[in-house]
Amino acid sequence: MLQLVPRLALKSGARLFSRRNHFLEVSDEVTEALRLNRPVVALESTIITHGMPFPQNVECALEVEEAVRSQNAVPATIALVNGAVKVGLCKREIEILGDTKISRPVKTSRRDFPYVLSNKLNGGTTVAGTLVVCNQVGIRIFATGGIGGVHRGASETFDISADLTELGRCNVAVVSSGVKSILDIAKTLEYLETQGVLVATLGPTAAFPAFYSRLSAHKAPYCVETASAAAEIIKAHKDMHLESGSLLFGVPVPEPYAFDPESINRIIDDALVEAHKAGISGKNITPFLLEQIAGMSGGSSLKTSILFRKQSKTRDCRLFSATGKKRRRHQTRGEAALEQTARKYLHYYLP
Repeated sequence: MLQLVPRLALKSGARLFSRRNHFLEVSDEVTEALRLNRPVVALESTIITHGMPFPQNVECALEVEEAVRSQNAVPATIALVNGAVKVGLCKREIEILGDTKISRPVKTSRRDFPYVLSNKLNGGTTVAGTLVVCNQVGIRIFATGGIGGVHRGASETFDISADLTELGRCNVAVVSSGVKSILDIAKTLEYLETQGVLVATLGPTAAFPAFYSRLSAHKAPYCVETASAAAEIIKAHKDMHLESGSLLFGVPVPEPYAFDPESINRIIDDALVEAHKAGISGKNITPFLLEQIAGMSGGSSLKTSILFRKQSKTRDCRLFSATGKKRRRHQTRGEAALEQTARKYLHYYLP
Protein backbone atom coordinates (compact mmCIF):
# COMPACT_ATOMS: atom_id res chain seq x y z
CA MET A 1 0.00 0.00 0.00
CA LEU A 2 1.22 3.48 -0.75
CA GLN A 3 2.76 5.34 2.17
CA LEU A 4 2.99 9.00 3.07
CA VAL A 5 5.70 10.91 1.22
CA PRO A 6 6.80 13.83 3.41
CA ARG A 7 6.80 17.25 1.76
CA LEU A 8 10.54 17.47 2.46
CA ALA A 9 11.11 14.41 0.30
CA LEU A 10 10.10 16.36 -2.82
CA LYS A 11 13.19 17.15 -4.90
CA SER A 12 13.21 18.80 -8.29
CA GLY A 13 14.26 16.84 -11.36
CA ALA A 14 14.51 13.39 -9.77
CA ARG A 15 12.44 10.31 -9.03
CA LEU A 16 10.70 11.16 -5.82
CA PHE A 17 10.74 8.67 -3.02
CA SER A 18 11.00 8.19 0.71
CA ARG A 19 12.31 5.19 2.56
CA ARG A 20 8.82 3.73 2.39
CA ASN A 21 7.70 4.56 -1.15
CA HIS A 22 9.64 4.50 -4.39
CA PHE A 23 6.59 4.57 -6.69
CA LEU A 24 5.77 8.29 -6.60
CA GLU A 25 7.05 10.59 -9.34
CA VAL A 26 6.01 14.23 -8.93
CA SER A 27 6.67 16.60 -11.81
CA ASP A 28 9.06 19.52 -11.39
CA GLU A 29 6.18 21.95 -11.90
CA VAL A 30 4.05 20.44 -9.12
CA THR A 31 7.07 19.97 -6.84
CA GLU A 32 8.03 23.62 -7.09
CA ALA A 33 4.44 24.79 -6.62
CA LEU A 34 4.06 22.72 -3.45
CA ARG A 35 7.39 23.97 -2.13
CA LEU A 36 6.37 27.60 -2.67
CA ASN A 37 2.76 27.09 -1.48
CA ARG A 38 1.45 28.06 -4.91
CA PRO A 39 -2.04 26.95 -6.01
CA VAL A 40 -2.11 23.26 -7.01
CA VAL A 41 -5.26 21.47 -8.14
CA ALA A 42 -5.41 17.70 -8.53
CA LEU A 43 -7.24 16.17 -11.51
CA GLU A 44 -8.21 12.53 -11.84
CA SER A 45 -7.40 10.46 -14.91
CA THR A 46 -10.29 8.02 -15.35
CA ILE A 47 -11.93 10.74 -17.41
CA ILE A 48 -9.03 10.12 -19.82
CA THR A 49 -8.92 6.33 -19.61
CA HIS A 50 -12.55 5.35 -19.03
CA GLY A 51 -14.79 8.43 -19.26
CA MET A 52 -14.48 9.72 -22.83
CA PRO A 53 -13.59 8.27 -26.23
CA PHE A 54 -10.26 8.94 -27.93
CA PRO A 55 -9.24 11.59 -29.00
CA GLN A 56 -11.83 13.77 -27.22
CA ASN A 57 -10.45 12.52 -23.90
CA VAL A 58 -6.97 13.84 -24.66
CA GLU A 59 -8.26 17.13 -26.04
CA CYS A 60 -10.43 17.70 -22.97
CA ALA A 61 -7.63 16.82 -20.51
CA LEU A 62 -5.16 19.19 -22.18
CA GLU A 63 -7.67 22.04 -22.41
CA VAL A 64 -8.63 21.64 -18.77
CA GLU A 65 -4.97 21.80 -17.75
CA GLU A 66 -4.49 24.90 -19.88
CA ALA A 67 -7.54 26.53 -18.26
CA VAL A 68 -5.98 25.92 -14.86
CA ARG A 69 -2.62 27.36 -15.91
CA SER A 70 -4.26 30.42 -17.47
CA GLN A 71 -5.43 31.37 -14.00
CA ASN A 72 -1.95 31.05 -12.46
CA ALA A 73 -2.65 27.70 -10.82
CA VAL A 74 -0.80 24.43 -11.39
CA PRO A 75 -2.69 21.34 -12.59
CA ALA A 76 -1.65 17.97 -11.19
CA THR A 77 -3.23 15.22 -13.27
CA ILE A 78 -2.62 11.95 -11.44
CA ALA A 79 -2.22 8.58 -13.17
CA LEU A 80 -0.20 5.37 -13.17
CA VAL A 81 2.28 5.11 -16.03
CA ASN A 82 4.39 1.97 -16.53
CA GLY A 83 4.24 1.07 -12.86
CA ALA A 84 4.87 4.55 -11.46
CA VAL A 85 2.44 6.91 -9.75
CA LYS A 86 2.74 10.14 -11.70
CA VAL A 87 1.64 13.43 -10.16
CA GLY A 88 1.55 15.98 -12.95
CA LEU A 89 1.51 14.42 -16.43
CA CYS A 90 3.29 15.86 -19.45
CA LYS A 91 1.42 16.25 -22.75
CA ARG A 92 2.98 13.11 -24.23
CA GLU A 93 1.95 11.01 -21.22
CA ILE A 94 -1.65 12.22 -21.51
CA GLU A 95 -1.66 11.39 -25.22
CA ILE A 96 -0.27 7.89 -24.68
CA LEU A 97 -2.61 7.18 -21.78
CA GLY A 98 -5.59 8.45 -23.77
CA ASP A 99 -5.07 6.02 -26.64
CA THR A 100 -6.46 3.16 -24.59
CA LYS A 101 -6.02 0.54 -27.32
CA ILE A 102 -2.29 0.99 -26.82
CA SER A 103 -2.04 1.96 -23.15
CA ARG A 104 -4.62 -0.63 -21.95
CA PRO A 105 -5.11 1.21 -18.64
CA VAL A 106 -6.62 -0.32 -15.51
CA LYS A 107 -9.30 1.61 -13.66
CA THR A 108 -7.37 2.19 -10.45
CA SER A 109 -8.90 2.64 -7.01
CA ARG A 110 -7.14 2.07 -3.65
CA ARG A 111 -7.39 -1.72 -3.92
CA ASP A 112 -5.83 -1.78 -7.40
CA PHE A 113 -2.54 0.01 -6.70
CA PRO A 114 -0.51 -3.06 -5.64
CA TYR A 115 -1.49 -5.08 -8.73
CA VAL A 116 -1.04 -2.25 -11.26
CA LEU A 117 2.28 -1.13 -9.77
CA SER A 118 3.81 -4.57 -9.35
CA ASN A 119 2.95 -5.46 -12.94
CA LYS A 120 4.19 -2.10 -14.24
CA LEU A 121 0.86 -1.33 -15.92
CA ASN A 122 -0.88 1.91 -16.81
CA GLY A 123 -3.86 3.09 -14.80
CA GLY A 124 -6.43 5.85 -14.65
CA THR A 125 -7.08 6.91 -11.06
CA THR A 126 -10.65 7.04 -9.87
CA VAL A 127 -11.80 9.67 -7.39
CA ALA A 128 -10.74 7.26 -4.63
CA GLY A 129 -7.37 6.54 -6.23
CA THR A 130 -6.70 10.23 -6.76
CA LEU A 131 -7.58 11.00 -3.14
CA VAL A 132 -5.06 8.41 -1.93
CA VAL A 133 -2.27 10.16 -3.83
CA CYS A 134 -3.41 13.69 -2.93
CA ASN A 135 -3.35 12.77 0.73
CA GLN A 136 0.20 11.47 0.50
CA VAL A 137 1.76 14.21 -1.60
CA GLY A 138 0.00 17.04 0.25
CA ILE A 139 -2.37 18.39 -2.42
CA ARG A 140 -5.44 19.68 -0.59
CA ILE A 141 -7.72 20.68 -3.49
CA PHE A 142 -9.11 18.15 -5.96
CA ALA A 143 -11.53 18.95 -8.78
CA THR A 144 -13.58 16.33 -10.59
CA GLY A 145 -16.79 15.89 -12.53
CA GLY A 146 -19.05 13.58 -10.57
CA ILE A 147 -18.13 11.35 -7.66
CA GLY A 148 -19.12 7.71 -7.35
CA GLY A 149 -21.73 6.64 -4.83
CA VAL A 150 -24.34 4.10 -3.84
CA HIS A 151 -25.64 2.40 -6.97
CA ARG A 152 -29.33 1.95 -7.63
CA GLY A 153 -30.37 -1.45 -6.36
CA ALA A 154 -27.52 -1.55 -3.83
CA SER A 155 -29.78 -3.31 -1.32
CA GLU A 156 -29.42 -6.39 -3.54
CA THR A 157 -25.99 -5.86 -5.10
CA PHE A 158 -24.14 -4.05 -2.27
CA ASP A 159 -22.52 -1.97 -5.04
CA ILE A 160 -21.15 1.09 -3.26
CA SER A 161 -18.29 3.10 -4.73
CA ALA A 162 -14.97 3.14 -2.91
CA ASP A 163 -14.99 6.89 -3.55
CA LEU A 164 -17.24 7.28 -0.51
CA THR A 165 -15.05 5.41 1.96
CA GLU A 166 -11.95 7.17 0.63
CA LEU A 167 -13.62 10.54 1.13
CA GLY A 168 -14.05 9.46 4.75
CA ARG A 169 -10.39 8.41 5.10
CA CYS A 170 -8.65 11.35 3.46
CA ASN A 171 -8.25 15.03 4.23
CA VAL A 172 -8.89 16.80 0.92
CA ALA A 173 -11.36 19.43 -0.26
CA VAL A 174 -13.16 18.04 -3.31
CA VAL A 175 -15.08 20.23 -5.74
CA SER A 176 -17.40 18.34 -8.09
CA SER A 177 -20.61 18.59 -10.08
CA GLY A 178 -22.25 16.33 -7.52
CA VAL A 179 -23.07 12.65 -7.62
CA LYS A 180 -23.40 10.95 -10.97
CA SER A 181 -27.06 10.82 -12.01
CA ILE A 182 -26.87 7.06 -12.54
CA LEU A 183 -26.59 6.57 -8.75
CA ASP A 184 -28.92 6.65 -5.77
CA ILE A 185 -28.28 10.20 -4.59
CA ALA A 186 -30.29 9.97 -1.36
CA LYS A 187 -28.43 6.87 -0.15
CA THR A 188 -25.11 8.38 -1.25
CA LEU A 189 -25.67 11.45 0.91
CA GLU A 190 -26.59 9.22 3.86
CA TYR A 191 -23.44 7.15 3.37
CA LEU A 192 -21.28 10.27 3.25
CA GLU A 193 -22.77 11.37 6.56
CA THR A 194 -21.80 8.03 8.09
CA GLN A 195 -18.25 8.49 6.78
CA GLY A 196 -17.95 11.90 8.41
CA VAL A 197 -17.72 13.83 5.13
CA LEU A 198 -18.93 17.43 5.16
CA VAL A 199 -21.20 17.96 2.15
CA ALA A 200 -22.17 21.44 0.98
CA THR A 201 -23.37 23.09 -2.19
CA LEU A 202 -21.30 25.98 -3.48
CA GLY A 203 -23.84 28.51 -4.70
CA PRO A 204 -27.24 30.02 -3.90
CA THR A 205 -29.21 26.83 -3.24
CA ALA A 206 -28.84 23.71 -1.07
CA ALA A 207 -30.25 21.45 -3.80
CA PHE A 208 -27.49 18.93 -4.44
CA PRO A 209 -26.39 18.79 -8.11
CA ALA A 210 -26.71 15.57 -10.09
CA PHE A 211 -23.85 15.82 -12.62
CA TYR A 212 -25.86 16.14 -15.85
CA SER A 213 -28.61 18.10 -14.07
CA ARG A 214 -28.22 21.28 -12.05
CA LEU A 215 -30.54 20.12 -9.31
CA SER A 216 -31.75 16.92 -7.72
CA ALA A 217 -34.65 16.30 -5.34
CA HIS A 218 -32.16 16.05 -2.48
CA LYS A 219 -30.62 18.78 -0.38
CA ALA A 220 -27.08 18.99 0.94
CA PRO A 221 -26.75 19.50 4.70
CA TYR A 222 -25.09 22.88 4.11
CA CYS A 223 -25.15 25.67 1.53
CA VAL A 224 -22.05 27.85 1.09
CA GLU A 225 -22.59 30.98 -0.97
CA THR A 226 -19.19 32.69 -0.96
CA ALA A 227 -15.51 31.95 -1.43
CA SER A 228 -14.70 33.28 2.03
CA ALA A 229 -17.30 31.05 3.68
CA ALA A 230 -15.92 27.97 1.94
CA ALA A 231 -12.37 28.94 2.88
CA GLU A 232 -13.42 29.39 6.49
CA ILE A 233 -14.86 25.86 6.54
CA ILE A 234 -11.62 24.42 5.18
CA LYS A 235 -9.55 26.39 7.67
CA ALA A 236 -11.73 25.25 10.58
CA HIS A 237 -11.36 21.65 9.44
CA LYS A 238 -7.57 22.08 9.40
CA ASP A 239 -7.39 23.91 12.72
CA MET A 240 -9.44 21.19 14.42
CA HIS A 241 -6.83 18.66 13.22
CA LEU A 242 -9.55 16.49 11.72
CA GLU A 243 -7.11 14.26 9.90
CA SER A 244 -9.83 12.28 8.16
CA GLY A 245 -13.12 13.17 6.55
CA SER A 246 -12.86 15.16 3.34
CA LEU A 247 -14.93 18.19 2.41
CA LEU A 248 -17.23 17.82 -0.63
CA PHE A 249 -18.48 20.96 -2.37
CA GLY A 250 -21.11 20.46 -5.08
CA VAL A 251 -21.17 22.94 -7.98
CA PRO A 252 -23.99 22.54 -10.54
CA VAL A 253 -23.30 22.21 -14.24
CA PRO A 254 -23.78 25.57 -16.06
CA GLU A 255 -27.32 26.14 -17.30
CA PRO A 256 -26.57 25.98 -21.06
CA TYR A 257 -25.18 22.44 -20.71
CA ALA A 258 -27.64 21.01 -18.19
CA PHE A 259 -30.10 18.21 -18.87
CA ASP A 260 -33.73 18.29 -17.82
CA PRO A 261 -33.90 15.88 -14.83
CA GLU A 262 -36.84 13.91 -16.23
CA SER A 263 -35.19 13.44 -19.62
CA ILE A 264 -31.86 12.25 -18.28
CA ASN A 265 -33.55 9.92 -15.78
CA ARG A 266 -35.47 8.21 -18.60
CA ILE A 267 -32.22 7.70 -20.48
CA ILE A 268 -30.52 6.35 -17.35
CA ASP A 269 -33.36 3.90 -16.70
CA ASP A 270 -33.02 2.56 -20.25
CA ALA A 271 -29.24 2.29 -19.85
CA LEU A 272 -29.65 0.34 -16.60
CA VAL A 273 -31.89 -2.15 -18.42
CA GLU A 274 -29.18 -2.63 -21.04
CA ALA A 275 -26.56 -3.16 -18.34
CA HIS A 276 -28.70 -5.83 -16.69
CA LYS A 277 -29.21 -7.60 -20.02
CA ALA A 278 -25.47 -7.55 -20.70
CA GLY A 279 -24.59 -8.77 -17.19
CA ILE A 280 -22.39 -5.75 -16.50
CA SER A 281 -21.50 -5.15 -12.86
CA GLY A 282 -18.73 -4.00 -10.51
CA LYS A 283 -16.27 -1.37 -11.64
CA ASN A 284 -17.33 -1.88 -15.27
CA ILE A 285 -20.86 -0.62 -14.66
CA THR A 286 -20.12 3.12 -14.63
CA PRO A 287 -18.11 3.24 -17.90
CA PHE A 288 -20.77 1.05 -19.55
CA LEU A 289 -23.63 3.29 -18.41
CA LEU A 290 -21.83 6.48 -19.44
CA GLU A 291 -21.22 5.03 -22.90
CA GLN A 292 -24.85 3.95 -23.19
CA ILE A 293 -26.10 7.34 -22.03
CA ALA A 294 -23.86 9.10 -24.57
CA GLY A 295 -25.33 6.94 -27.34
CA MET A 296 -28.94 7.30 -26.21
CA SER A 297 -28.61 11.07 -25.86
CA GLY A 298 -27.12 11.45 -29.32
CA GLY A 299 -23.80 12.52 -27.85
CA SER A 300 -25.33 15.33 -25.80
CA SER A 301 -24.21 13.86 -22.48
CA LEU A 302 -20.60 13.71 -23.68
CA LYS A 303 -20.82 17.31 -24.87
CA THR A 304 -22.20 18.35 -21.48
CA SER A 305 -19.35 16.55 -19.70
CA ILE A 306 -16.66 18.14 -21.88
CA LEU A 307 -18.10 21.65 -21.86
CA PHE A 308 -18.71 21.56 -18.12
CA ARG A 309 -15.10 20.67 -17.42
CA LYS A 310 -13.73 23.37 -19.71
CA GLN A 311 -16.13 26.13 -18.69
CA SER A 312 -16.13 25.48 -14.97
CA LYS A 313 -12.34 25.59 -14.67
CA THR A 314 -12.08 29.00 -16.35
CA ARG A 315 -15.15 30.43 -14.62
CA ASP A 316 -14.12 29.26 -11.20
CA CYS A 317 -10.57 30.58 -11.62
CA ARG A 318 -11.78 33.98 -12.76
CA LEU A 319 -14.34 34.45 -10.05
CA PHE A 320 -12.04 33.23 -7.32
CA SER A 321 -9.41 35.71 -8.48
CA ALA A 322 -11.99 38.44 -7.89
CA THR A 323 -12.07 37.55 -4.20
CA GLY A 324 -8.37 38.38 -3.95
CA LYS A 325 -8.58 41.99 -5.11
CA LYS A 326 -7.44 44.49 -2.55
CA ARG A 327 -10.24 45.56 -0.24
CA ARG A 328 -8.15 46.29 2.82
CA ARG A 329 -10.03 49.46 3.66
CA HIS A 330 -13.20 47.48 4.30
CA GLN A 331 -11.65 44.40 5.86
CA THR A 332 -11.11 43.52 9.46
CA ARG A 333 -7.90 41.72 10.34
CA GLY A 334 -9.84 38.44 10.42
CA GLU A 335 -11.31 39.02 6.96
CA ALA A 336 -7.86 39.71 5.55
CA ALA A 337 -6.57 36.46 7.03
CA LEU A 338 -9.57 34.66 5.57
CA GLU A 339 -8.77 35.98 2.12
CA GLN A 340 -5.24 34.60 2.45
CA THR A 341 -6.70 31.27 3.56
CA ALA A 342 -8.94 31.24 0.49
CA ARG A 343 -5.92 31.75 -1.72
CA LYS A 344 -4.02 28.95 -0.04
CA TYR A 345 -6.72 26.31 0.24
CA LEU A 346 -9.27 26.91 -2.50
CA HIS A 347 -6.87 28.11 -5.19
CA TYR A 348 -9.33 28.62 -8.01
CA TYR A 349 -12.29 26.25 -7.75
CA LEU A 350 -15.01 28.61 -6.61
CA PRO A 351 -18.21 29.55 -8.46
